[in-house]
Amino acid sequence: MNKECVRKLLAGIALCALAAGTAGAAGKKNPSGGGKQTQLRISKQYGVNYLPLVVLEGHKLLEKNAKKAGLGDITVKWVTFGGGATANDALLSGSVDIIAGGVAPFVRLWDKTDGGVKSLGTLDRSPLLLNSSNPNVRRLRDFTEKDKIALPSIKISIQALTLQIAAAKEFGKDRYDRLDRLTVALPHPDALVALTSGQSEITAHFTNEPFSATELQNKNIHQVLRSYDVLGGAHTTNLLSTTDKWYRDNPRLAAVLLESLNEADEWIAGHRREAAQLYLHVAKSKESVDLLVQIISDPDITFSTKPLNVTAFSDFLYETGAISRKPAQNELFFDTVFAQ
Repeated sequence: MNKECVRKLLAGIALCALAAGTAGAAGKKNPSGGGKQTQLRISKQYGVNYLPLVVLEGHKLLEKNAKKAGLGDITVKWVTFGGGATANDALLSGSVDIIAGGVAPFVRLWDKTDGGVKSLGTLDRSPLLLNSSNPNVRRLRDFTEKDKIALPSIKISIQALTLQIAAAKEFGKDRYDRLDRLTVALPHPDALVALTSGQSEITAHFTNEPFSATELQNKNIHQVLRSYDVLGGAHTTNLLSTTDKWYRDNPRLAAVLLESLNEADEWIAGHRREAAQLYLHVAKSKESVDLLVQIISDPDITFSTKPLNVTAFSDFLYETGAISRKPAQNELFFDTVFAQ
């Protein structure tokens, strides 16, 4: 059994365990009969992109604000997945209530469910970076069959889609998937180890922070491209999404979640060192505080619930036939995002 099959098998086992452990918890209501949800299950992924959720988790901000809003005691269960494909499966299976992930897997899920899944709000605007340990690779056309590019999910992840957009510009639109055969699915922490060890088949990693900055501290690793350059400017990278049913059943909790995210964004902007320390504690990450502060202070990285340039991704998915219809940006989000 190859490494990819083993990884998929383990991911499936983990997902089944999560479903079993939370069976009956979905939509768990207040025993007093108030009809209020008392347990909320939210997934996140790896990286500084998810810092607003780290703040929610570390400060128990959602629990505090829900109680203040008269929703009673809410227990939030946090789950971490390695890629958008797994997160999408978890939402569809009812294993979690809300998922956080990249724009690309979300848009595919929106299309797959015919708009039955939408976004509650965005998390960040941050560049994705493709790094390589192969000194001969300075642009996309330098990759050969000897190279393997690690990213969270093959074809599905926002990194995979950005690679396709870049390939379309480099080789022509009809060859947008030319580099797909070189991609390998790995969670960012594993890909970082593989790339920096020099002992792996992995010669490139399409990633986000803090993994990119950590890799570039290695003198044998260099940057090949940056998503902001590929798309011609800043863009929303990750967002929160849920089913239309959950949203309709929990409108007040959805509003509290959005308010809590905005509060977390404001706190991060004014407390960068404390935010870095919180990230290291909650994520159990090993970067230095100074490196995290430097990343969070980068003007190209901002935390916001408002979408930016999302249709650059959805338009490309439609043009390549990956989704069946072309959405306007407002079709992808619940109304509360634009009412704030």
